[in-house]
Amino acid sequence: MHFFPPLLKTTLIKRHKRFLADVTHPEMGDFTAHCPNTGSMKNCWAEGDTAWLLDSENPKRKYRYTWVINETQDGHMICVNTHLANQLVIEGIENGVIKEFQNYDNIQQEVKYGDENSRIDLLLTNKNKPDCYVEIKTVTLLESGDDFNAGAGFFPDAVTTRGQKHLRELIEMKQQGHRAVLFFLVQHSAIKTVDAARHIDKKYADLYDQARQAGVEVIAYQTTISAKEIKISQLI
Repeated sequence: MHFFPPLLKTTLIKRHKRFLADVTHPEMGDFTAHCPNTGSMKNCWAEGDTAWLLDSENPKRKYRYTWVINETQDGHMICVNTHLANQLVIEGIENGVIKEFQNYDNIQQEVKYGDENSRIDLLLTNKNKPDCYVEIKTVTLLESGDDFNAGAGFFPDAVTTRGQKHLRELIEMKQQGHRAVLFFLVQHSAIKTVDAARHIDKKYADLYDQARQAGVEVIAYQTTISAKEIKISQLI
Protein backbone atom coordinates (compact mmCIF):
# COMPACT_ATOMS: atom_id res chain seq x y z
CA MET A 1 0.00 0.00 0.00
CA HIS A 2 1.66 3.17 -1.24
CA PHE A 3 0.67 6.55 0.12
CA PHE A 4 -0.43 9.23 -2.29
CA PRO A 5 -0.11 12.09 -1.85
CA PRO A 6 3.07 11.61 0.21
CA LEU A 7 2.53 11.75 3.96
CA LEU A 8 3.13 15.02 5.77
CA LYS A 9 5.72 14.95 8.55
CA THR A 10 4.57 16.70 11.74
CA THR A 11 5.38 16.62 15.44
CA LEU A 12 2.75 15.23 17.76
CA ILE A 13 1.50 17.40 20.60
CA LYS A 14 -1.22 15.12 21.96
CA ARG A 15 -4.11 12.81 21.15
CA HIS A 16 -7.45 13.79 22.67
CA LYS A 17 -11.18 13.07 22.49
CA ARG A 18 -10.25 9.69 20.91
CA PHE A 19 -10.65 10.99 17.34
CA LEU A 20 -8.35 14.02 17.38
CA ALA A 21 -4.61 14.65 17.38
CA ASP A 22 -2.93 18.03 17.79
CA VAL A 23 0.27 18.41 15.79
CA THR A 24 2.70 21.09 14.78
CA HIS A 25 4.46 21.71 11.47
CA PRO A 26 7.39 24.11 10.86
CA GLU A 27 5.51 25.96 8.10
CA MET A 28 1.84 25.26 8.85
CA GLY A 29 2.02 25.80 12.60
CA ASP A 30 -0.24 24.02 15.07
CA PHE A 31 -3.41 22.27 13.85
CA THR A 32 -5.70 19.34 14.58
CA ALA A 33 -5.83 16.13 12.53
CA HIS A 34 -8.31 13.25 12.52
CA CYS A 35 -7.29 10.15 14.51
CA PRO A 36 -8.90 7.08 12.86
CA ASN A 37 -8.37 4.80 15.84
CA THR A 38 -11.09 4.19 18.42
CA GLY A 39 -8.87 2.06 20.68
CA SER A 40 -6.90 3.10 23.71
CA MET A 41 -3.67 3.32 21.66
CA LYS A 42 -1.80 2.30 24.80
CA ASN A 43 1.98 2.75 24.45
CA CYS A 44 1.53 3.94 20.85
CA TRP A 45 2.29 7.64 21.19
CA ALA A 46 3.99 10.30 23.27
CA GLU A 47 4.37 14.04 22.99
CA GLY A 48 7.22 14.80 20.60
CA ASP A 49 6.77 11.73 18.40
CA THR A 50 6.64 12.15 14.63
CA ALA A 51 3.08 11.99 13.31
CA TRP A 52 2.79 11.19 9.60
CA LEU A 53 -0.44 12.55 8.13
CA LEU A 54 -2.36 11.87 4.92
CA ASP A 55 -3.83 14.89 3.15
CA SER A 56 -7.43 14.27 2.07
CA GLU A 57 -6.96 17.16 -0.38
CA ASN A 58 -10.45 18.29 0.61
CA PRO A 59 -10.28 21.84 2.03
CA LYS A 60 -13.97 21.62 3.04
CA ARG A 61 -13.36 18.71 5.42
CA LYS A 62 -13.31 19.81 9.06
CA TYR A 63 -10.06 17.94 9.71
CA ARG A 64 -8.32 17.81 6.36
CA TYR A 65 -5.45 15.58 7.51
CA THR A 66 -5.60 12.03 8.89
CA TRP A 67 -3.01 10.55 11.23
CA VAL A 68 -1.71 7.34 9.62
CA ILE A 69 1.67 6.50 11.17
CA ASN A 70 3.28 7.36 14.47
CA GLU A 71 7.07 7.25 14.60
CA THR A 72 8.29 7.03 18.17
CA GLN A 73 11.36 8.80 19.46
CA ASP A 74 13.02 5.36 19.60
CA GLY A 75 12.47 5.00 15.85
CA HIS A 76 9.62 2.49 15.98
CA MET A 77 6.97 2.77 13.26
CA ILE A 78 3.32 2.20 14.20
CA CYS A 79 0.34 2.32 11.86
CA VAL A 80 -2.46 3.90 13.89
CA ASN A 81 -5.05 3.83 11.10
CA THR A 82 -6.89 0.57 11.80
CA HIS A 83 -9.17 1.16 8.79
CA LEU A 84 -6.36 0.00 6.49
CA ALA A 85 -6.23 -3.54 7.91
CA ASN A 86 -8.60 -5.33 5.52
CA GLN A 87 -6.97 -3.79 2.46
CA LEU A 88 -3.49 -4.72 3.67
CA VAL A 89 -4.49 -8.35 4.22
CA ILE A 90 -6.18 -8.54 0.81
CA GLU A 91 -3.00 -7.19 -0.79
CA GLY A 92 -1.00 -9.79 1.13
CA ILE A 93 -3.24 -12.53 -0.22
CA GLU A 94 -3.19 -11.27 -3.78
CA ASN A 95 0.59 -10.86 -3.93
CA GLY A 96 1.12 -14.33 -2.45
CA VAL A 97 2.78 -13.28 0.80
CA ILE A 98 0.09 -14.82 3.02
CA LYS A 99 0.57 -18.46 2.09
CA GLU A 100 -2.25 -19.70 4.34
CA PHE A 101 -4.93 -17.97 2.24
CA GLN A 102 -3.98 -19.04 -1.27
CA ASN A 103 -6.16 -20.98 -3.75
CA TYR A 104 -9.46 -19.29 -2.96
CA ASP A 105 -11.59 -18.03 -5.85
CA ASN A 106 -13.31 -15.13 -4.15
CA ILE A 107 -12.73 -12.63 -1.33
CA GLN A 108 -15.69 -10.81 0.23
CA GLN A 109 -15.56 -8.14 2.92
CA GLU A 110 -17.90 -7.35 5.80
CA VAL A 111 -20.25 -10.30 5.22
CA LYS A 112 -22.99 -10.81 7.82
CA TYR A 113 -22.65 -14.09 9.71
CA GLY A 114 -23.23 -15.81 13.04
CA ASP A 115 -25.91 -15.64 15.71
CA GLU A 116 -24.73 -12.37 17.27
CA ASN A 117 -25.27 -10.08 14.27
CA SER A 118 -21.60 -9.88 13.30
CA ARG A 119 -19.78 -9.06 10.09
CA ILE A 120 -16.70 -11.08 9.17
CA ASP A 121 -13.74 -9.04 7.92
CA LEU A 122 -12.98 -11.45 5.07
CA LEU A 123 -14.84 -14.45 3.70
CA LEU A 124 -12.72 -16.59 1.37
CA THR A 125 -14.57 -19.08 -0.83
CA ASN A 126 -13.79 -21.91 -3.21
CA LYS A 127 -16.43 -24.42 -4.24
CA ASN A 128 -13.94 -27.24 -3.67
CA LYS A 129 -13.11 -26.42 -0.03
CA PRO A 130 -14.82 -25.16 3.14
CA ASP A 131 -15.51 -21.44 3.42
CA CYS A 132 -12.83 -19.55 5.35
CA TYR A 133 -13.93 -16.91 7.87
CA VAL A 134 -11.13 -14.45 8.72
CA GLU A 135 -11.38 -12.03 11.62
CA ILE A 136 -8.58 -9.43 11.45
CA LYS A 137 -7.23 -7.75 14.56
CA THR A 138 -4.63 -4.97 14.40
CA VAL A 139 -1.88 -5.37 17.00
CA THR A 140 -0.06 -2.24 18.14
CA LEU A 141 0.34 -2.80 21.89
CA LEU A 142 3.99 -3.34 22.79
CA GLU A 143 4.63 -4.09 26.47
CA SER A 144 7.98 -3.80 28.18
CA GLY A 145 9.37 -4.39 31.65
CA ASP A 146 10.29 -7.33 33.84
CA ASP A 147 6.95 -9.09 33.27
CA PHE A 148 7.32 -9.19 29.48
CA ASN A 149 9.79 -10.58 26.96
CA ALA A 150 11.46 -8.22 24.51
CA GLY A 151 9.20 -7.44 21.57
CA ALA A 152 6.06 -8.76 23.27
CA GLY A 153 2.89 -7.65 21.49
CA PHE A 154 -0.66 -8.13 22.70
CA PHE A 155 -4.30 -7.85 21.70
CA PRO A 156 -6.49 -6.20 22.86
CA ASP A 157 -5.18 -2.95 24.33
CA ALA A 158 -8.42 -2.45 26.31
CA VAL A 159 -11.35 -4.62 27.37
CA THR A 160 -13.30 -5.54 24.21
CA THR A 161 -16.76 -7.05 24.37
CA ARG A 162 -16.85 -6.80 20.57
CA GLY A 163 -13.68 -8.86 20.30
CA GLN A 164 -15.13 -11.43 22.70
CA LYS A 165 -18.19 -11.72 20.47
CA HIS A 166 -16.01 -12.29 17.41
CA LEU A 167 -14.24 -15.19 19.12
CA ARG A 168 -17.56 -16.82 19.96
CA GLU A 169 -18.66 -16.41 16.35
CA LEU A 170 -15.43 -17.99 15.05
CA ILE A 171 -15.90 -20.96 17.36
CA GLU A 172 -19.42 -21.40 16.00
CA MET A 173 -18.22 -21.26 12.38
CA LYS A 174 -15.61 -23.92 13.13
CA GLN A 175 -18.23 -26.11 14.76
CA GLN A 176 -20.36 -25.80 11.62
CA GLY A 177 -17.53 -27.25 9.54
CA HIS A 178 -16.04 -24.06 8.13
CA ARG A 179 -12.47 -22.84 8.40
CA ALA A 180 -12.17 -20.09 11.04
CA VAL A 181 -9.11 -17.86 11.43
CA LEU A 182 -8.13 -15.16 13.91
CA PHE A 183 -5.59 -13.08 11.99
CA PHE A 184 -3.30 -10.78 13.98
CA LEU A 185 -1.99 -7.99 11.76
CA VAL A 186 1.05 -6.58 13.57
CA GLN A 187 1.50 -2.90 12.80
CA HIS A 188 4.29 -2.00 15.21
CA SER A 189 7.86 -2.47 13.99
CA ALA A 190 9.19 -3.53 17.42
CA ILE A 191 6.69 -6.35 18.04
CA LYS A 192 8.13 -9.83 17.53
CA THR A 193 5.53 -12.06 19.24
CA VAL A 194 1.77 -11.86 19.75
CA ASP A 195 -0.51 -13.21 22.44
CA ALA A 196 -3.87 -12.48 24.04
CA ALA A 197 -3.61 -9.66 26.59
CA ARG A 198 -4.50 -11.62 29.71
CA HIS A 199 -3.38 -8.72 31.90
CA ILE A 200 -5.94 -6.45 30.23
CA ASP A 201 -8.96 -8.58 29.25
CA LYS A 202 -9.02 -11.98 30.98
CA LYS A 203 -12.40 -12.88 29.47
CA TYR A 204 -11.03 -12.30 25.97
CA ALA A 205 -7.95 -14.39 26.79
CA ASP A 206 -10.10 -17.24 28.11
CA LEU A 207 -12.22 -17.19 24.94
CA TYR A 208 -9.01 -17.06 22.89
CA ASP A 209 -7.86 -20.28 24.58
CA GLN A 210 -11.27 -21.87 23.98
CA ALA A 211 -11.15 -20.87 20.31
CA ARG A 212 -7.75 -22.46 19.79
CA GLN A 213 -8.89 -25.63 21.51
CA ALA A 214 -11.97 -25.68 19.24
CA GLY A 215 -9.78 -25.58 16.13
CA VAL A 216 -9.85 -21.87 15.30
CA GLU A 217 -6.54 -21.05 13.61
CA VAL A 218 -4.42 -18.16 14.90
CA ILE A 219 -2.10 -16.55 12.35
CA ALA A 220 0.09 -13.47 12.88
CA TYR A 221 1.94 -11.47 10.23
CA GLN A 222 4.30 -8.53 10.65
CA THR A 223 4.14 -5.46 8.43
CA THR A 224 6.93 -3.30 7.07
CA ILE A 225 6.05 0.34 7.70
CA SER A 226 7.56 3.49 6.26
CA ALA A 227 6.37 6.96 5.38
CA LYS A 228 6.05 5.79 1.76
CA GLU A 229 4.21 2.48 2.14
CA ILE A 230 2.95 -0.32 4.38
CA LYS A 231 3.09 -3.94 3.31
CA ILE A 232 2.71 -7.33 4.93
CA SER A 233 6.15 -8.87 5.21
CA GLN A 234 6.43 -12.11 7.17
CA LEU A 235 4.79 -14.69 9.40
CA ILE A 236 5.68 -14.35 13.08
